[in-house]
Amino acid sequence: MTRRSRLLTTATAGVAAALLLAGCGGGDGDKSDSNSKIAGADTGTSASPSASASSADTAGRPEITFPSDAKNVFEDAKTGDATKDAVLADSALGVNSVDEAIFKGSTDTKALGFYHSGKALESSITYVQGFIDDSDTWIGEIRFFDRKVTLSGTNRAYVTYCSDESKAFVKNKKTKKVDRNPATSKSYVLYHTVLAKNADGVWQTTDIASNRGDKACQP
Repeated sequence: MTRRSRLLTTATAGVAAALLLAGCGGGDGDKSDSNSKIAGADTGTSASPSASASSADTAGRPEITFPSDAKNVFEDAKTGDATKDAVLADSALGVNSVDEAIFKGSTDTKALGFYHSGKALESSITYVQGFIDDSDTWIGEIRFFDRKVTLSGTNRAYVTYCSDESKAFVKNKKTKKVDRNPATSKSYVLYHTVLAKNADGVWQTTDIASNRGDKACQP
């Protein structure tokens, strides 16, 4: 599913530099690739897929729903540190919120702006709009693995992770045609993200960068 990263092609050098300085060895937090489209994420236990990615809590987190033929699987959900686990949970919900917007064909979903702000929100809207303009969606399964968190103070964090898109495929809503491209090195993407904790206690993704085909994520 090489079209999925198209949204996050606007990776900034600043994100990568900040992550490296923070000790995050992986990559930046902007999902992107000029010919790709992004996918959402599901929180939960390690390698546990779910079609509904959120539940209500004191922060008023919106419900996120996926169609039955698409799912995200998030590994490494528990670190043993409550703050890091909260960052990973909201990071995953942020990914899921983008996919939900793709499935609904709208950039005005509640979850998209709830889990993103700043440059990350701008790029996410652009990314989702690309799917909408092409009348595309996606089906299958995306696996997110090797997720790592570095905290910076009490309200900032850096998250790096890999995605495996080898079992996810772009589907055109009008023609119903599914683009079942064979898996290649480009099916694996390294992401670097920056998150900030807002006044409601939500860890919002504020910046993202990615590197499709990165050796660090290859099987």
